[in-house]
Amino acid sequence: MDIGHYLNQKRDEVDRFLEKVVPAATMPPTILHESMRYSLFAGGKRVRPILAMAAAEAVGHCPPALWPVACSLELIHTYSLIHDDLPAMDNDDYRRGKLTNHKVYGNAMAILAGDALLTLAFELCSQRELLNGLEPAGQVRIVYELAVGSGHVGMVGGQVFDIQAENQDIDMATLQRIHRHKTGMLIRAAVRMGAIVAGATPAQLTALTGYAEEVGLAFQVADDVLNVTGTREELGKNANTDAQRGKKTYPTFLGVDGARTFADECVTRAIGHLTSFETKADPLRELATYITARKN
Repeated sequence: MDIGHYLNQKRDEVDRFLEKVVPAATMPPTILHESMRYSLFAGGKRVRPILAMAAAEAVGHCPPALWPVACSLELIHTYSLIHDDLPAMDNDDYRRGKLTNHKVYGNAMAILAGDALLTLAFELCSQRELLNGLEPAGQVRIVYELAVGSGHVGMVGGQVFDIQAENQDIDMATLQRIHRHKTGMLIRAAVRMGAIVAGATPAQLTALTGYAEEVGLAFQVADDVLNVTGTREELGKNANTDAQRGKKTYPTFLGVDGARTFADECVTRAIGHLTSFETKADPLRELATYITARKN
């Protein structure tokens, strides 16, 4: 399959749905909605919602409820980037080739825009009319998966581990714990949420969860490599920032080539979890490979 075409098509579909459900910049409070949209429509790859869609396709059912569920993940991801870039966190000036949210709207509005995107994600997943066709028990499972993936035992917890590890002599096991939470748990949630919406069996959900955990790790390893090897133009932000912040990364432990090999091993294991899905899971297989081959 042509993964580039698939990604472009799905990204356009995600953007069209987000345009419908995210308040217009003209709706009061206008500055808040303008700030939310500034970061949300800044050119993201939409990897997490696309993983949710591909997981549903692998199961064989893509109901209308898939769209709000998938797009809720992009709202969470965007909020995390806005907060990540703040002076109290990574203090970045650029994201996706544009000034970061707080550089345009100020720290307070950036915090509030992130807060609003976070809560809007749960609003989408709790609207009965948007999740038409999904049983109430399934809707509760979706909200739970999103909370676990993004909260204190997921992405936010991983951010805490990451901050605590700066300028510390951590080992490889600690690094993996950081990134299985910081990056991996939201990716895990994306795949599981797509599978749940599609009515996955317990065996299918177990296999897809194994896939997601390996892909989440590969994604972070690839990010670490890009931070060392990428240019500012490719990344849309400053390069080599991890070393400047005193962060140990996979290239620190394994070297660039060793980290790339490790990421490829994660991808091989991820694809190995999909043997029971036949060709319906080809988008997931291609996405796993794309994650380590991307340039930004």
